[in-house]
Amino acid sequence: MDLKTTTQLAFAAVLAATMAHAHGDVSPQPVDTDVLPEVGEEWLTENPYRDLEPELWKTAIDIGASGYNQNCARCHGLGAVSGGLAPDLRYLEAEEYGDEWYMERYIYGYTQNGITKMPAFGDLLGQKAAWAIRLYIETRPGEGALDDHQDRLKEIRDQLIAGDVGDEAALKAELEAIAAEVYTESGAPLADSVAWRAAAQLAGSPESYKSAAETLTVGLSAAQ
Repeated sequence: MDLKTTTQLAFAAVLAATMAHAHGDVSPQPVDTDVLPEVGEEWLTENPYRDLEPELWKTAIDIGASGYNQNCARCHGLGAVSGGLAPDLRYLEAEEYGDEWYMERYIYGYTQNGITKMPAFGDLLGQKAAWAIRLYIETRPGEGALDDHQDRLKEIRDQLIAGDVGDEAALKAELEAIAAEVYTESGAPLADSVAWRAAAQLAGSPESYKSAAETLTVGLSAAQ
């Protein structure tokens, strides 16, 4: 048995053991996915939203965050950080074999001894919502991934608040370099980190500096 198969079986076993008190009787909340690219009628086995251009990638994550927090957070934890009631989905590999497992549960749900522990979301929320939620989960920064950069990010935040940006291109490049070092538990190549978002917001105006500073303030507070 190879490592991938072993990982999948182990994850499934954990899920079966811990879902006994999971979703229960939950009414799924709709997710507005109109702005996302169409994915066709047939259910896919690999996330089509991983390679979107940056702005649409961020939009897909924001939509996925809304869908996750309305429908999944009760059991899988706010911000996709499990409190132990159900598996921590951030550790589900951002690869096709992880996608297949995810979609199996998303489409059909989970039932134990005739009791629904996780609703079947497939027909209720649709495929676009599925992949947006998946993208949100897999791009969560790993535990402590920003720890080594906290001090510098605070300095950059303070520079932005003061309007003392200096060479904006260099500052943007530095934020992007920090973002590239922020790992994910899923193995996704890019995390949706505050460094990445702040870099994307810099646009040569005081308003953009304020927005980037706010992003860093909120993100750094959440990381502590």
